[in-house]
This record gives sequence, C-alpha cells and structure tokens, in this order.
Amino acid sequence: MIIKTTEANGHIIATANTDSIVLTDEQSALDIIMTISSKTGSSRIALNKEAISEDFFKLSTKLAGEILQKFANYHIKFAIIGDFSSYTSKPLKDFIYECNKGNNVFFVPSEQEAIDNLSKAL
Repeated sequence: MIIKTTEANGHIIATANTDSIVLTDEQSALDIIMTISSKTGSSRIALNKEAISEDFFKLSTKLAGEILQKFANYHIKFAIIGDFSSYTSKPLKDFIYECNKGNNVFFVPSEQEAIDNLSKAL
C-alpha cells in the first residue's frame, strides 16, 4: 500500500493506493484506520475503490454499514476514489448520493476531489 499525505485547508489528508483488496471486513477497517492514522497523524483518509471488497458495494451484505461505522466510531473522515458508474443498484446510488451530501464519507472520481472534500469536511 502506497500512502501519501497532502496538507489542505489546515488538515492532513492521507491517500492510500493499492492493487490488492485490503478492506474486507470490520477488522480490516480497524487495521487500515490504525495503520494509516499512526503513520500519518491524519484523521482524513482516502482509499482507492480497487482496495475494497465488492461485497461492500452490495448493500444487502450490510458490510458497507459495518465498515463505515468503524470509521465514524474513530472520527475518521473517509473518501473512496473510483468510478462508480458501473453500479446499477438504485439503493447503492442513493447511498452514494446521501453520503456525498454529508461530511463524513465521500465517493469521488479522483484523488484531487477526495482531498478537496476531506479538507472541507466539518
């Protein structure tokens, strides 16, 4: 996993990129939170979509809720970077839309947009 940091709007934003799936369950979410936050000192993390299990994007598995709850519990703002246009599920599209209206979780197409959203989140 390649982790880099960017300072924006007074916040340190950590962006992580990997070719392998590293976010698969609640424990892996905790591992990612602890690893990235301890290495970078950041409470704002962006991760590429390819690093996340496809089960996350099937809302019926409840995996998205379980994982995102861990980020919320540890006060981590989280962005997922990727192309979500291939998903046809209306509930998932609605979920992404609602997340993007908030201040804690963002689904964005680019690293720069992740940095922008995470740096402006309250």
